[in-house]
Amino acid sequence: MGYNPFSLVGKTILVTGGAGGIGSEVGRVCAQLGARIILTDIREDALLAALETLSPCSNGERHIAIKTDLTNAEELASLVEVCPVLDGYVCNAGVMKLTLTQFITEEELTRIQKINLNAPILLTRTLLKKKKIAKGGSIVFTASAAGIYRVSPGNAIYATTKCGIDAFMRTVALEFGSKGIRCNSVNPGMVETALIDAFTEEEKQKEVQNYPLRRFAQPKDIALGIAYLLSDASSFVTGTALKIDGGMTLS
Repeated sequence: MGYNPFSLVGKTILVTGGAGGIGSEVGRVCAQLGARIILTDIREDALLAALETLSPCSNGERHIAIKTDLTNAEELASLVEVCPVLDGYVCNAGVMKLTLTQFITEEELTRIQKINLNAPILLTRTLLKKKKIAKGGSIVFTASAAGIYRVSPGNAIYATTKCGIDAFMRTVALEFGSKGIRCNSVNPGMVETALIDAFTEEEKQKEVQNYPLRRFAQPKDIALGIAYLLSDASSFVTGTALKIDGGMTLS
């Protein structure tokens, strides 16, 4: 086989939120490119189903699925403990709920922030502290075009957490570049996953008109961008928010 800088052969990659949507597609794409995958999610049945869809490891090892509630400190610590040293880490788990600003409750704000912002920060901290990211390793966060490139009514909490993740990404890139560890994010527009069920069909039909390609992303569109950031093809890319939005933010 000829030279392929996009290959992930020999790499071990952790994917959070791996039971469905973008996360499970990242697992499938990276496995097809030769990586060994560790999937984690809070939904055990869906997680095991996603594990079954992965292509066999190129080196004969087995992919792993680990049920974890990343908002639980003990479970997060346990996940890091059992993880081997990683070449890639994709932080993808997240939730969204549309709420107009005047109706935001402290309970809902805290819940979404814990999942979308606190847990990714704490997991990243622990992986780095325990030296579970290899030199030359790549960290990729799933952020969003929301908040960073555009805002929309009712999306204040979600957009704010994604802005926070992007700021954290740049800080990690700066702090760990000297150790050979890269950190980037992908910033999708609307993706055909369960997350956009927060929108009505009428809202979706209206929103898709903002996309020059006249469609929302499929999970694989985002997974391929993440695979690029995990691969040696992006070895000089760090601190970058990769926009994958079908041209939505052009207008």
